[in-house]
Amino acid sequence: MPNQKHRQPRILLVDDEPTNLRVLRQVLQDRYRLSFATSGTDALKLVDKENIDLILLDIMMPDMTGLEVCLKLKSKADTQNIPVIFVTALKDSIDETKGFEVGAVDYITKPIIPAVVLARVKTHLSLIKADELLATHIDLIQRLGRAAEYKDNETGMHVQRMSHYAKIIALAYGFCEEAAEDLKRAAPMHDIGKIGIADSILLKPGKLTEEEYEIMKTHALIGGKILSNPNSYLIELAQKVAMTHHEKWDGSGYPNQLKGEDIPIEGRIVAIADVFDALTSERPYKKAWSVKEAIDFIHQQSGQHFDPALPPLLEQELPKILAIKDKYMESES
Repeated sequence: MPNQKHRQPRILLVDDEPTNLRVLRQVLQDRYRLSFATSGTDALKLVDKENIDLILLDIMMPDMTGLEVCLKLKSKADTQNIPVIFVTALKDSIDETKGFEVGAVDYITKPIIPAVVLARVKTHLSLIKADELLATHIDLIQRLGRAAEYKDNETGMHVQRMSHYAKIIALAYGFCEEAAEDLKRAAPMHDIGKIGIADSILLKPGKLTEEEYEIMKTHALIGGKILSNPNSYLIELAQKVAMTHHEKWDGSGYPNQLKGEDIPIEGRIVAIADVFDALTSERPYKKAWSVKEAIDFIHQQSGQHFDPALPPLLEQELPKILAIKDKYMESES
């Protein structure tokens, strides 16, 4: 069983003065695993060999300044996300803006105050944890969304494509970048309720009977139940999308026959993204439609199935959407 020390974050302390390293060691050694370097060159070598979570970096060093070290770290994909906190005595003669411009996240001034060092380190390590949790959360949502698609029609790339389409359309509609990205993250869960539909209906090669179709439609409600009582905004948004992406502008959709702007805009956007990808993708029961055929059909359904504001945006953003379609093409297998 791994011990507590093994799970602690690793911090790299970089300073050309051994005395300064000893002081930082005394402050941090009981809470974190520590690595040490007395030059910028040694620091860069250590970062290549060890998994470093955070760096406390002196600015004024003889062979390479802390600013130069930070620039090198930020220029490489595998080290650019390591937070760097500058530790410097030159509070007044070094413009702090320079440090932030090269990618540092914070400054600590010498002589250090132990409580300040501990607080700053804890804060930035907490931010890393938050980012990691969000990444895990998003990854799980995408995988669960793909699970529903594999059960349905073996088009595992569908959730990738349509979620990117949804973001593109959302941006064109006027969403800010953050809101559009959230919709892209939540959209893969739109059909999660299909997990609760019997394979005899879900995988039926021919046309569904009226009774079977009514059962199929319950996947929106099942999805809503699976995602009910959310503890995060992302799952709340995913539930909204799962419940409303089959509603139609004219009120003829399901499960609640919502009409017009009573349908959340996120559901309206996912609806058009979902249909466009379904039409232009091959399925076991149909050939792929051409892009022109799909666009023509979507325009015909404007004001009936789709929010009239959205088909023009889909067509306007077609170059971006087709680039995504090519990027996430189905494999031959």
